[in-house]
Amino acid sequence: MRGIRHAGFESPREIQLETIPAGLAGRDVLGLAQTGTGKTAAFALPLLDRLLESPRKGPRALVVAPTRELATQIAAEIRTLSKFTSLKSVTIYGGVSIQGQVNTLRRRPEIVVGCPGRILDLLNRRLLHLDQVETLVLDEADHMFDMGFLPDIRKIISKLPKQRQNLLFSASMPKDIRRLADDLLTDPHVAELANAVPAGTIDHALYMVAEPRKRDLLEHMLAGDDCESAIVFTRTKHRAKRLADQLSKAGHRAVGLQGNMSQSQRDRAMSGFRSRSYDILVATDIAARGIDVSGVSHVINFDVPNTPEAYTHRIGRTGRAELEGVACTFVTSSDRAWVKSTERMIGSSIPRRHVEGFSQAEGTPERRPSQGQSRNYGQARTNGQSRNDGQPRSNGKPRSNGKPRGNGRARDAGRQGTEDQPRSRRRNAGVRAGSRRRAS
Repeated sequence: MRGIRHAGFESPREIQLETIPAGLAGRDVLGLAQTGTGKTAAFALPLLDRLLESPRKGPRALVVAPTRELATQIAAEIRTLSKFTSLKSVTIYGGVSIQGQVNTLRRRPEIVVGCPGRILDLLNRRLLHLDQVETLVLDEADHMFDMGFLPDIRKIISKLPKQRQNLLFSASMPKDIRRLADDLLTDPHVAELANAVPAGTIDHALYMVAEPRKRDLLEHMLAGDDCESAIVFTRTKHRAKRLADQLSKAGHRAVGLQGNMSQSQRDRAMSGFRSRSYDILVATDIAARGIDVSGVSHVINFDVPNTPEAYTHRIGRTGRAELEGVACTFVTSSDRAWVKSTERMIGSSIPRRHVEGFSQAEGTPERRPSQGQSRNYGQARTNGQSRNDGQPRSNGKPRSNGKPRGNGRARDAGRQGTEDQPRSRRRNAGVRAGSRRRAS
Protein backbone atom coordinates (compact mmCIF):
# COMPACT_ATOMS: atom_id res chain seq x y z
CA MET A 1 0.00 0.00 0.00
CA ARG A 2 2.89 2.38 0.69
CA GLY A 3 4.13 1.87 -2.86
CA ILE A 4 0.67 2.54 -4.28
CA ARG A 5 0.37 5.76 -2.31
CA HIS A 6 3.91 6.71 -3.30
CA ALA A 7 2.92 6.28 -6.96
CA GLY A 8 0.09 8.78 -6.46
CA PHE A 9 -2.84 6.40 -6.89
CA GLU A 10 -6.02 7.52 -5.14
CA SER A 11 -8.59 5.23 -6.75
CA PRO A 12 -8.33 2.37 -9.26
CA ARG A 13 -8.99 2.88 -12.96
CA GLU A 14 -11.58 0.80 -14.82
CA ILE A 15 -9.07 -1.64 -16.37
CA GLN A 16 -7.53 -2.16 -12.94
CA LEU A 17 -10.92 -2.91 -11.36
CA GLU A 18 -11.69 -5.37 -14.15
CA THR A 19 -8.40 -7.30 -14.11
CA ILE A 20 -6.62 -7.08 -10.74
CA PRO A 21 -8.97 -9.50 -8.88
CA ALA A 22 -8.45 -12.18 -11.55
CA GLY A 23 -4.71 -11.54 -11.53
CA LEU A 24 -4.56 -11.90 -7.76
CA ALA A 25 -6.48 -15.17 -8.05
CA GLY A 26 -3.78 -16.54 -10.35
CA ARG A 27 -5.89 -16.63 -13.52
CA ASP A 28 -4.64 -15.83 -17.01
CA VAL A 29 -5.80 -12.38 -18.07
CA LEU A 30 -6.41 -10.64 -21.39
CA GLY A 31 -6.84 -6.92 -20.76
CA LEU A 32 -7.84 -4.64 -23.62
CA ALA A 33 -8.03 -0.93 -22.95
CA GLN A 34 -7.06 2.35 -24.50
CA THR A 35 -3.58 3.74 -24.08
CA GLY A 36 -3.17 5.77 -20.91
CA THR A 37 -5.81 3.98 -18.84
CA GLY A 38 -3.49 2.34 -16.29
CA LYS A 39 -2.68 -1.07 -17.81
CA THR A 40 0.83 -1.22 -16.30
CA ALA A 41 -0.41 -1.09 -12.71
CA ALA A 42 -3.14 -3.57 -13.66
CA PHE A 43 -0.55 -6.30 -14.25
CA ALA A 44 2.22 -5.01 -11.96
CA LEU A 45 0.23 -5.09 -8.73
CA PRO A 46 -0.86 -8.78 -8.95
CA LEU A 47 2.67 -9.68 -10.06
CA LEU A 48 4.25 -7.96 -7.05
CA ASP A 49 1.72 -9.50 -4.66
CA ARG A 50 2.56 -12.98 -5.92
CA LEU A 51 6.31 -12.43 -5.57
CA LEU A 52 5.97 -11.10 -2.03
CA GLU A 53 3.93 -14.11 -0.88
CA SER A 54 6.93 -16.47 -1.11
CA PRO A 55 10.22 -14.57 -1.42
CA ARG A 56 13.11 -16.26 -3.23
CA LYS A 57 15.65 -15.51 -5.92
CA GLY A 58 14.62 -15.00 -9.53
CA PRO A 59 13.97 -14.44 -12.27
CA ARG A 60 10.39 -15.25 -11.29
CA ALA A 61 8.51 -12.81 -13.52
CA LEU A 62 9.16 -11.89 -17.16
CA VAL A 63 7.61 -8.78 -18.74
CA VAL A 64 8.06 -8.48 -22.51
CA ALA A 65 7.48 -5.17 -24.34
CA PRO A 66 7.95 -4.26 -28.02
CA THR A 67 10.11 -1.15 -27.55
CA ARG A 68 13.02 -0.04 -25.41
CA GLU A 69 11.21 3.06 -24.23
CA LEU A 70 8.14 1.09 -23.18
CA ALA A 71 10.28 -1.48 -21.38
CA THR A 72 12.06 1.32 -19.53
CA GLN A 73 8.79 2.94 -18.50
CA ILE A 74 7.28 -0.35 -17.29
CA ALA A 75 10.39 -1.04 -15.21
CA ALA A 76 10.25 2.46 -13.73
CA GLU A 77 6.62 2.04 -12.67
CA ILE A 78 7.35 -1.38 -11.18
CA ARG A 79 10.24 0.10 -9.19
CA THR A 80 7.94 2.86 -7.91
CA LEU A 81 5.26 0.39 -6.82
CA SER A 82 7.82 -1.91 -5.18
CA LYS A 83 9.85 0.89 -3.58
CA PHE A 84 9.17 -0.26 -0.01
CA THR A 85 9.90 -3.94 -0.66
CA SER A 86 13.10 -5.92 -1.21
CA LEU A 87 12.12 -6.93 -4.75
CA LYS A 88 14.65 -6.23 -7.50
CA SER A 89 14.24 -5.85 -11.25
CA VAL A 90 16.39 -5.51 -14.37
CA THR A 91 15.63 -3.98 -17.76
CA ILE A 92 17.22 -5.64 -20.80
CA TYR A 93 17.22 -4.36 -24.38
CA GLY A 94 19.67 -3.86 -27.23
CA GLY A 95 21.47 -0.76 -28.36
CA VAL A 96 23.49 -0.60 -25.13
CA SER A 97 26.28 -2.70 -23.65
CA ILE A 98 25.15 -6.16 -22.65
CA GLN A 99 27.65 -6.46 -19.80
CA GLY A 100 25.82 -4.26 -17.30
CA GLN A 101 22.64 -6.26 -17.85
CA VAL A 102 24.54 -9.52 -17.40
CA ASN A 103 26.04 -8.27 -14.13
CA THR A 104 22.58 -7.42 -12.79
CA LEU A 105 21.17 -10.79 -13.89
CA ARG A 106 23.91 -12.55 -11.90
CA ARG A 107 22.33 -11.07 -8.76
CA ARG A 108 19.14 -12.97 -9.72
CA PRO A 109 16.51 -10.20 -9.59
CA GLU A 110 12.93 -11.36 -9.26
CA ILE A 111 11.63 -9.35 -12.24
CA VAL A 112 13.02 -9.11 -15.78
CA VAL A 113 11.56 -6.48 -18.13
CA GLY A 114 12.85 -6.53 -21.69
CA CYS A 115 12.48 -6.60 -25.46
CA PRO A 116 12.33 -9.86 -27.44
CA GLY A 117 15.64 -9.42 -29.29
CA ARG A 118 17.89 -8.97 -26.26
CA ILE A 119 15.97 -11.58 -24.24
CA LEU A 120 16.68 -14.17 -26.96
CA ASP A 121 20.29 -13.01 -27.17
CA LEU A 122 20.81 -13.66 -23.47
CA LEU A 123 18.95 -16.97 -23.62
CA ASN A 124 21.10 -18.19 -26.51
CA ARG A 125 24.25 -17.21 -24.61
CA ARG A 126 22.89 -19.02 -21.55
CA LEU A 127 23.18 -15.84 -19.53
CA LEU A 128 19.44 -15.67 -18.79
CA HIS A 129 17.55 -18.56 -17.22
CA LEU A 130 13.75 -18.58 -17.23
CA ASP A 131 13.03 -22.01 -15.78
CA GLN A 132 11.77 -20.49 -12.51
CA VAL A 133 9.40 -17.91 -14.07
CA GLU A 134 5.93 -17.98 -12.51
CA THR A 135 4.34 -15.07 -14.39
CA LEU A 136 4.67 -14.00 -18.03
CA VAL A 137 3.43 -10.55 -19.07
CA LEU A 138 3.13 -9.50 -22.72
CA ASP A 139 2.44 -5.77 -22.87
CA GLU A 140 1.20 -4.16 -26.08
CA ALA A 141 0.66 -7.73 -27.27
CA ASP A 142 -1.06 -6.76 -30.52
CA HIS A 143 1.85 -4.52 -31.46
CA MET A 144 4.34 -7.35 -30.93
CA PHE A 145 2.23 -9.69 -33.03
CA ASP A 146 1.62 -7.10 -35.78
CA MET A 147 5.31 -6.27 -36.04
CA GLY A 148 6.28 -9.90 -36.54
CA PHE A 149 7.49 -10.72 -33.04
CA LEU A 150 5.38 -13.88 -32.77
CA PRO A 151 8.24 -16.28 -33.70
CA ASP A 152 10.49 -14.63 -31.11
CA ILE A 153 7.73 -14.75 -28.50
CA ARG A 154 7.16 -18.45 -29.13
CA LYS A 155 10.89 -19.16 -28.73
CA ILE A 156 10.90 -17.30 -25.42
CA ILE A 157 7.77 -19.12 -24.24
CA SER A 158 9.40 -22.48 -25.04
CA LYS A 159 12.00 -21.69 -22.35
CA LEU A 160 9.36 -21.05 -19.66
CA PRO A 161 7.76 -23.56 -17.30
CA LYS A 162 4.47 -24.88 -18.64
CA GLN A 163 2.76 -24.09 -15.35
CA ARG A 164 2.68 -20.31 -15.15
CA GLN A 165 0.35 -17.33 -15.16
CA ASN A 166 0.01 -15.38 -18.43
CA LEU A 167 -1.08 -11.74 -18.52
CA LEU A 168 -1.62 -10.05 -21.89
CA PHE A 169 -2.41 -6.35 -22.02
CA SER A 170 -2.91 -4.16 -25.06
CA ALA A 171 -4.73 -1.15 -26.43
CA SER A 172 -6.33 -3.20 -29.22
CA MET A 173 -6.60 -6.80 -30.37
CA PRO A 174 -7.88 -7.38 -33.93
CA LYS A 175 -9.74 -10.65 -34.39
CA ASP A 176 -6.97 -12.44 -36.28
CA ILE A 177 -4.47 -11.39 -33.62
CA ARG A 178 -6.90 -12.45 -30.88
CA ARG A 179 -6.73 -16.02 -32.17
CA LEU A 180 -2.94 -16.00 -31.77
CA ALA A 181 -3.23 -14.63 -28.24
CA ASP A 182 -5.79 -17.29 -27.33
CA ASP A 183 -3.20 -19.99 -28.08
CA LEU A 184 -1.09 -18.63 -25.22
CA LEU A 185 -3.84 -18.31 -22.63
CA THR A 186 -5.72 -20.90 -20.60
CA ASP A 187 -9.31 -20.05 -19.69
CA PRO A 188 -8.45 -16.33 -19.50
CA HIS A 189 -10.39 -13.63 -17.76
CA VAL A 190 -11.11 -11.12 -20.55
CA ALA A 191 -11.61 -7.42 -19.84
CA GLU A 192 -12.39 -5.46 -22.98
CA LEU A 193 -12.98 -1.74 -22.59
CA ALA A 194 -13.94 0.68 -25.39
CA ASN A 195 -12.46 -1.44 -28.17
CA ALA A 196 -10.52 0.69 -30.70
CA VAL A 197 -12.40 3.87 -29.79
CA PRO A 198 -10.31 6.96 -28.88
CA ALA A 199 -10.66 8.06 -25.27
CA GLY A 200 -13.49 10.51 -24.66
CA THR A 201 -11.01 12.95 -23.15
CA ILE A 202 -9.38 13.52 -26.56
CA ASP A 203 -10.75 16.22 -28.85
CA HIS A 204 -9.70 14.75 -32.21
CA ALA A 205 -10.40 15.97 -35.73
CA LEU A 206 -9.24 15.83 -39.35
CA TYR A 207 -7.86 18.86 -41.19
CA MET A 208 -7.94 18.71 -44.99
CA VAL A 209 -4.79 20.28 -46.40
CA ALA A 210 -2.66 20.06 -49.54
CA GLU A 211 0.69 18.34 -49.04
CA PRO A 212 2.79 21.47 -49.74
CA ARG A 213 0.86 23.43 -47.07
CA LYS A 214 1.38 21.00 -44.19
CA ARG A 215 4.36 22.89 -42.78
CA ASP A 216 2.38 26.14 -42.78
CA LEU A 217 -0.56 24.49 -41.05
CA LEU A 218 1.75 22.89 -38.50
CA GLU A 219 3.26 26.29 -37.67
CA HIS A 220 -0.27 27.67 -37.27
CA MET A 221 -1.21 24.88 -34.85
CA LEU A 222 1.97 25.21 -32.81
CA ALA A 223 1.42 28.97 -32.49
CA GLY A 224 -1.93 28.46 -30.72
CA ASP A 225 -2.14 29.74 -27.15
CA ASP A 226 -3.37 26.34 -25.91
CA CYS A 227 -0.46 24.40 -27.47
CA GLU A 228 1.92 24.01 -24.53
CA SER A 229 3.71 20.95 -25.88
CA ALA A 230 3.17 18.65 -28.81
CA ILE A 231 4.13 15.32 -30.29
CA VAL A 232 4.22 15.47 -34.10
CA PHE A 233 4.04 12.12 -35.89
CA THR A 234 5.49 11.47 -39.34
CA ARG A 235 5.44 8.39 -41.51
CA THR A 236 9.20 7.84 -41.85
CA LYS A 237 12.30 8.37 -39.73
CA HIS A 238 13.93 10.51 -42.42
CA ARG A 239 10.88 12.78 -42.54
CA ALA A 240 10.91 13.00 -38.73
CA LYS A 241 14.55 14.09 -38.69
CA ARG A 242 14.03 16.65 -41.45
CA LEU A 243 10.92 18.13 -39.89
CA ALA A 244 12.55 18.36 -36.44
CA ASP A 245 15.53 20.15 -37.99
CA GLN A 246 13.23 22.55 -39.87
CA LEU A 247 11.27 23.39 -36.73
CA SER A 248 14.47 23.95 -34.74
CA LYS A 249 15.82 26.30 -37.42
CA ALA A 250 12.51 28.17 -37.32
CA GLY A 251 13.08 28.92 -33.62
CA HIS A 252 11.06 26.14 -32.00
CA ARG A 253 12.44 23.99 -29.21
CA ALA A 254 11.99 20.77 -31.17
CA VAL A 255 13.74 17.41 -31.11
CA GLY A 256 13.37 14.29 -33.22
CA LEU A 257 13.00 10.68 -32.09
CA GLN A 258 13.63 8.08 -34.78
CA GLY A 259 15.38 4.82 -35.52
CA ASN A 260 18.68 6.19 -36.83
CA MET A 261 19.48 7.72 -33.45
CA SER A 262 21.71 5.91 -30.96
CA GLN A 263 20.26 4.85 -27.63
CA SER A 264 22.05 7.71 -25.84
CA GLN A 265 20.67 10.22 -28.35
CA ARG A 266 17.16 8.86 -27.86
CA ASP A 267 17.53 8.98 -24.09
CA ARG A 268 18.66 12.62 -24.28
CA ALA A 269 15.74 13.50 -26.57
CA MET A 270 13.19 11.91 -24.23
CA SER A 271 14.81 13.40 -21.14
CA GLY A 272 14.76 16.85 -22.73
CA PHE A 273 11.10 16.52 -23.71
CA ARG A 274 10.13 15.34 -20.24
CA SER A 275 12.02 18.18 -18.54
CA ARG A 276 10.52 20.70 -21.00
CA SER A 277 13.86 21.65 -22.49
CA TYR A 278 11.99 20.80 -25.70
CA ASP A 279 8.33 21.64 -26.33
CA ILE A 280 7.96 19.61 -29.53
CA LEU A 281 8.84 15.96 -30.13
CA VAL A 282 8.80 14.77 -33.75
CA ALA A 283 8.49 10.98 -33.82
CA THR A 284 7.67 8.01 -36.01
CA ASP A 285 4.82 5.52 -35.65
CA ILE A 286 6.76 3.04 -33.53
CA ALA A 287 7.26 5.81 -30.97
CA ALA A 288 3.51 5.92 -30.35
CA ARG A 289 3.75 2.74 -28.26
CA GLY A 290 6.53 3.81 -25.94
CA ILE A 291 5.91 7.44 -25.14
CA ASP A 292 4.80 8.21 -21.62
CA VAL A 293 5.27 11.89 -20.82
CA SER A 294 2.93 13.83 -18.59
CA GLY A 295 1.54 17.11 -19.87
CA VAL A 296 1.39 16.68 -23.66
CA SER A 297 -1.35 19.05 -24.76
CA HIS A 298 -1.40 18.21 -28.49
CA VAL A 299 -0.76 15.29 -30.81
CA ILE A 300 -0.41 16.32 -34.45
CA ASN A 301 -0.41 13.67 -37.16
CA PHE A 302 1.66 15.41 -39.83
CA ASP A 303 1.18 12.23 -41.87
CA VAL A 304 -1.70 9.82 -41.34
CA PRO A 305 -0.70 6.52 -39.68
CA ASN A 306 0.10 3.49 -41.83
CA THR A 307 -2.88 1.59 -40.43
CA PRO A 308 -6.23 2.60 -38.91
CA GLU A 309 -5.30 0.78 -35.69
CA ALA A 310 -2.29 3.06 -35.20
CA TYR A 311 -4.59 6.10 -35.07
CA THR A 312 -5.84 5.27 -31.56
CA HIS A 313 -2.30 4.60 -30.34
CA ARG A 314 -0.93 7.84 -31.73
CA ILE A 315 -3.58 10.18 -30.39
CA GLY A 316 -3.55 8.30 -27.07
CA ARG A 317 -0.33 10.17 -26.22
CA THR A 318 -2.56 13.04 -25.06
CA GLY A 319 -5.78 13.08 -23.03
CA ARG A 320 -4.36 10.57 -20.58
CA ALA A 321 -5.31 9.84 -16.97
CA GLU A 322 -8.87 11.07 -17.55
CA LEU A 323 -7.69 14.57 -18.47
CA GLU A 324 -8.14 16.42 -21.75
CA GLY A 325 -6.02 16.63 -24.88
CA VAL A 326 -6.19 17.70 -28.53
CA ALA A 327 -5.33 15.55 -31.56
CA CYS A 328 -5.12 16.98 -35.08
CA THR A 329 -4.62 14.85 -38.19
CA PHE A 330 -3.54 16.42 -41.49
CA VAL A 331 -5.34 14.69 -44.36
CA THR A 332 -4.61 15.09 -48.08
CA SER A 333 -6.75 14.00 -51.01
CA SER A 334 -4.71 10.79 -51.27
CA ASP A 335 -5.68 9.74 -47.72
CA ARG A 336 -9.39 9.15 -48.42
CA ALA A 337 -9.13 5.35 -48.18
CA TRP A 338 -7.36 5.62 -44.81
CA VAL A 339 -10.10 7.94 -43.50
CA LYS A 340 -12.85 5.50 -44.49
CA SER A 341 -11.03 2.53 -42.92
CA THR A 342 -10.32 4.41 -39.70
CA GLU A 343 -13.89 5.63 -39.29
CA ARG A 344 -15.13 2.11 -39.93
CA MET A 345 -12.76 0.79 -37.24
CA ILE A 346 -13.79 3.27 -34.53
CA GLY A 347 -17.44 3.05 -35.53
CA SER A 348 -18.08 6.76 -36.02
CA SER A 349 -17.22 9.71 -38.22
CA ILE A 350 -14.20 11.81 -37.26
CA PRO A 351 -15.04 15.54 -37.19
CA ARG A 352 -13.68 17.67 -40.05
CA ARG A 353 -12.34 21.09 -39.19
CA HIS A 354 -11.13 23.88 -41.42
CA VAL A 355 -8.55 26.58 -40.87
CA GLU A 356 -9.02 29.63 -43.07
CA GLY A 357 -6.39 29.76 -45.76
CA PHE A 358 -5.37 26.10 -45.43
CA SER A 359 -8.45 24.00 -46.15
CA GLN A 360 -8.75 21.66 -49.10
CA ALA A 361 -12.10 20.08 -49.87
CA GLU A 362 -12.18 16.29 -49.63
CA GLY A 363 -11.70 14.74 -53.03
CA THR A 364 -10.13 17.88 -54.54
CA PRO A 365 -6.97 16.95 -56.42
CA GLU A 366 -3.84 18.62 -55.15
CA ARG A 367 -2.27 21.17 -57.44
CA ARG A 368 1.24 20.25 -58.44
CA PRO A 369 3.88 22.83 -57.61
CA SER A 370 4.93 24.96 -60.55
CA GLN A 371 8.39 24.49 -62.04
CA GLY A 372 11.07 25.64 -59.65
CA GLN A 373 8.73 25.71 -56.63
CA SER A 374 9.89 23.70 -53.62
CA ARG A 375 7.87 20.69 -52.54
CA ASN A 376 9.53 20.61 -49.12
CA TYR A 377 6.26 20.52 -47.18
CA GLY A 378 5.47 24.18 -47.54
CA GLN A 379 7.25 27.37 -46.59
CA ALA A 380 7.70 29.23 -43.37
CA ARG A 381 4.85 31.29 -41.96
CA THR A 382 3.44 33.91 -44.27
CA ASN A 383 4.97 36.83 -42.41
CA GLY A 384 8.43 35.25 -42.71
CA GLN A 385 8.77 34.78 -38.97
CA SER A 386 8.50 31.82 -36.67
CA ARG A 387 6.47 31.94 -33.49
CA ASN A 388 9.58 33.05 -31.65
CA ASP A 389 10.93 35.30 -34.44
CA GLY A 390 13.58 32.69 -35.16
CA GLN A 391 15.03 32.82 -31.64
CA PRO A 392 14.79 30.30 -28.83
CA ARG A 393 12.88 31.37 -25.75
CA SER A 394 15.19 33.68 -23.93
CA ASN A 395 14.46 32.46 -20.43
CA GLY A 396 15.04 28.79 -21.30
CA LYS A 397 11.67 27.89 -19.75
CA PRO A 398 8.57 26.31 -21.30
CA ARG A 399 5.84 28.70 -22.34
CA SER A 400 3.94 27.88 -19.19
CA ASN A 401 6.93 29.00 -17.08
CA GLY A 402 6.58 25.93 -14.92
CA LYS A 403 2.94 26.62 -14.04
CA PRO A 404 0.31 23.95 -14.54
CA ARG A 405 -1.95 24.37 -17.56
CA GLY A 406 -5.20 26.03 -16.80
CA ASN A 407 -7.28 23.45 -18.61
CA GLY A 408 -5.72 20.51 -16.74
CA ARG A 409 -4.62 18.62 -19.82
CA ALA A 410 -2.45 15.62 -19.31
CA ARG A 411 0.25 14.40 -21.61
CA ASP A 412 2.33 11.45 -22.80
CA ALA A 413 5.18 10.23 -25.35
CA GLY A 414 8.28 7.22 -27.01
CA ARG A 415 10.06 5.18 -29.75
CA GLN A 416 12.19 2.16 -30.53
CA GLY A 417 15.21 1.23 -32.57
CA THR A 418 16.50 -1.59 -34.69
CA GLU A 419 17.13 -3.96 -31.78
CA ASP A 420 13.43 -4.00 -31.05
CA GLN A 421 12.57 -5.09 -34.59
CA PRO A 422 12.03 -8.84 -35.05
CA ARG A 423 15.24 -10.64 -35.92
CA SER A 424 13.94 -11.63 -39.34
CA ARG A 425 13.68 -7.96 -40.28
CA ARG A 426 17.01 -6.70 -39.04
CA ARG A 427 19.93 -5.97 -41.31
CA ASN A 428 23.32 -7.34 -40.48
CA ALA A 429 24.88 -3.90 -40.74
CA GLY A 430 28.60 -3.94 -40.19
CA VAL A 431 28.86 -7.76 -40.41
CA ARG A 432 30.62 -9.25 -43.44
CA ALA A 433 28.74 -11.58 -45.73
CA GLY A 434 28.93 -15.11 -44.42
CA SER A 435 29.56 -14.06 -40.85
CA ARG A 436 27.26 -15.51 -38.22
CA ARG A 437 28.53 -13.42 -35.34
CA ARG A 438 25.76 -11.60 -33.46
CA ALA A 439 25.99 -7.95 -32.64
CA SER A 440 25.62 -7.35 -28.92
